[in-house]
Amino acid sequence: MTMLKNFLGASAALALMTGAALAEPALIYDLGGKFDKSFNEAAYVGAEKWAKETGGSYKELEMQSEAQREQALRRLAESGANPIVMTGFAFGDVLNGVAPDYPDTKFAIIDAVVDQPNVRSVVFKEEEGSYLVGLLAAMASKTDTVGFVGGMDIPLIRKFGCGYAQGVKSVKPEAKILTSFTGTTPAAWNDPVKGGELAKAQKAQGADVIYAAAGATGIGVLQAAADEGILSIGVDSNQNHLHPGQVLTSMLKRVDNSVYEAFLEGVELKTGTVVSGLSDEGVGYALDDNNKDLITPEMKDAVDAAAGRIKSGEIVVHDYMTDNTCPVE
Repeated sequence: MTMLKNFLGASAALALMTGAALAEPALIYDLGGKFDKSFNEAAYVGAEKWAKETGGSYKELEMQSEAQREQALRRLAESGANPIVMTGFAFGDVLNGVAPDYPDTKFAIIDAVVDQPNVRSVVFKEEEGSYLVGLLAAMASKTDTVGFVGGMDIPLIRKFGCGYAQGVKSVKPEAKILTSFTGTTPAAWNDPVKGGELAKAQKAQGADVIYAAAGATGIGVLQAAADEGILSIGVDSNQNHLHPGQVLTSMLKRVDNSVYEAFLEGVELKTGTVVSGLSDEGVGYALDDNNKDLITPEMKDAVDAAAGRIKSGEIVVHDYMTDNTCPVE
């Protein structure tokens, strides 16, 4: 596996690889870094699973700045990488411009829809998984005040927050939900100090359970919650192990499966839009030895029943991105 730690290194390595291993897949991580313990790391886990099972190798690149997106995609395509998978909605506009120039290369983008014949778009029903962890937050809260800390203030992250709020209100209609965002630029995904400050501010306002949907920034939220003696909720990857007994649960978003499946299909990657939710285990909640003492039998029964009703269509969780509104506050 070629390790591309920075863009200059990536350029040199890719130049050497031109003409070799033409069908080697590639993975580009969004800002926040490969080991963000969240979204990007889930993608890495999927790539590693593919490599271990197949014995194959792949190229990888960690974004260092916004300016690298287009050049990174073009260099990987020109090196013969195929398919090229990227994490994050921010690649959307760039990929829409780049994909037509490389019609024989397959691309996969996670968290955005790009309507090009050689692109697979993977999106998730984050609102469904967020509903489940919101329900658990409400049942665990002793103050009837819970918090949500998002990363970049965009509709996608408000989608997490809205689903969470619906889950909270399904159990405690009068509960108070505090909502904060780290910022309005991609830097919001990698500011754990700011995340910790926001968590402490919410705790000061009475929150005793805080859900973080903020990439690497969320690590600061979880740390601050543990320091303050309150509960947190992780996101994307299972983050229960980061603070055993302090992370109530994690909202799982199976980015790992999406990367694994794209790599497995290789140059035969099926294109179009893939929508993944509770019904196909694309999202869910984490229960393991690190949080089993926090989830009572009553809580587990309630969350599993809610999951079943969502799968059957009895409960329809509103998707904020359909109209940029949330039915609950």
